[in-house]
Amino acid sequence: MSGDERDGEAGGSERVRDAGFDDLLDAIEAGEGHYLRCSNDHGSLPPRRVCPHCGDRDLTERPLPDSGTVSTYTVVAVPTPQFADDAPYVTAVVDFGTVRLTGVVDADPEAVETGMTVGVTVGTSETTGDRLVRFVPR
Repeated sequence: MSGDERDGEAGGSERVRDAGFDDLLDAIEAGEGHYLRCSNDHGSLPPRRVCPHCGDRDLTERPLPDSGTVSTYTVVAVPTPQFADDAPYVTAVVDFGTVRLTGVVDADPEAVETGMTVGVTVGTSETTGDRLVRFVPR
């Protein structure tokens, strides 16, 4: 699929499919998570077609490492309505070599710490059922 498309049943609630984000989630679910690397070794996440660091257009897919390191995190105790049933939860920024992903950590909030090693997977929001990036402690 290209661009944004509608998912859902006729008469039911529909969500817009974000082709770039949903394609990345599909790849992660299939065990084929990847990032884009330019000739200057900068990393970025799809669907970019130009390196945001140097403007290089020669981007190649590289496998996303199996594990990353929590760079920073926050415990969300008072969520927005879209995540009301998920709280409390931990959002984190995780370094995977030259790229960073943001997502929810599947762990007790008190167990999460900067520097911990996690793997990436795809989960769903308990509130909306939407797919999202999840990190699993290793």
